Amino acid sequence: MTVASAQKSTTVRSHVRPPRGLRTAFSLAERVAPALVARAAFFLWCRPTGTRRTTTIPGGTRWTLPLGRGHVVGQTWGSGPRVYLVHGWGGHRGQLAAFVEPLVAAGHEVVAFDALSHGESGPGAFGPRQATMPEMAATLAAVVAARGHAHAIVTHSFGGSTTTLALLDGLTADRVVLVAPMADPLPYTRDFAEVLGFGESTRQRFLALMERRAGRPLTDFDVARGVEQLDGPLPAALVVHDTQDKEAHHADGERLARSWPGARLVTTTGLGHRRILRDPDVVAEVVKHVTAA
Repeated sequence: MTVASAQKSTTVRSHVRPPRGLRTAFSLAERVAPALVARAAFFLWCRPTGTRRTTTIPGGTRWTLPLGRGHVVGQTWGSGPRVYLVHGWGGHRGQLAAFVEPLVAAGHEVVAFDALSHGESGPGAFGPRQATMPEMAATLAAVVAARGHAHAIVTHSFGGSTTTLALLDGLTADRVVLVAPMADPLPYTRDFAEVLGFGESTRQRFLALMERRAGRPLTDFDVARGVEQLDGPLPAALVVHDTQDKEAHHADGERLARSWPGARLVTTTGLGHRRILRDPDVVAEVVKHVTAA
C-alpha cells in the first residue's frame, strides 16, 4: 500500500449490464417516446443489482428499525465508541464482515445494516428494489439517530458517496473511512446512456427526472465538490482505493482525498473493488485510523 498523489480522470463506468436486446429496444423507442425511455432509464438506474437477501454476519445482536414504508435490518457487536459499517450500491452488510472482529477487539461497538431496498431490509420510498442516493444518506442518518453518535463510519463504494452526502447534510462523526468511493455518480450516467443506447437529449430528460424525484439539485451529488465548498468541520478521513478498481475509478478516491481537508489516501494495487474489503493490510489500516487518538 502506498500514499498516492492526486490526479484527475474522466473515466466513467456503468453499474448495470443490460439484458440482450435491451439496447436495441431503448434505441428504437427513443425515436418515438423519449420521455418514456427516460422514465425506464430512471427505473433501471434506481434498481440495485445483485443485492442478496441473506446478509447476516456471524454473532452480534440483530435489530430492526421501522423507517418510511419499510424497515432497516442490522446487527450490533461489542461495546465502546460506536463504529458504523456502510455498504455500497447493490451491496449488503455482510460485505464488510472483515472489519467487525478487529474493531470489537479494539474496544468498539460495531453497527452494520442493510440500506432500504438492499439485503434483508424493506422497500424504499419508490418500492421494492428501488433506491436513491438521498434515501441511502437519510437511512444512515436515521440509523445513527436511533443507535447513537458515530465515533467512526467505515464505508465501501457508493456507501462513501451517501455517507459524505449525509455528513454534508449535518450528520456528525469523529472519523470516516472511504474504501473505493465514488466522488460524483453523475458522470457515470454518460456511460449508462451509451450502454443502454439512448442519446444526450434523452439523458437530459433522465437527469431532470432524477432531480425532481430527489427533490434537490443534482450538483449536491458531487460530494467532492460539496466537501470543497463546505464551510464547517468534517471528520478525519482515510481514503483507500485500488488502482485496478473497475467499478469506482481510483481517480474518484484521489479527488475526494484531495478535496477533504487533512484526508489521507492509501493506494493499493491488485485488490480491485471488492477484495479490498477482505485484505488484512487494508483492514489493519482502517482499524488504525478508527482507533487513532
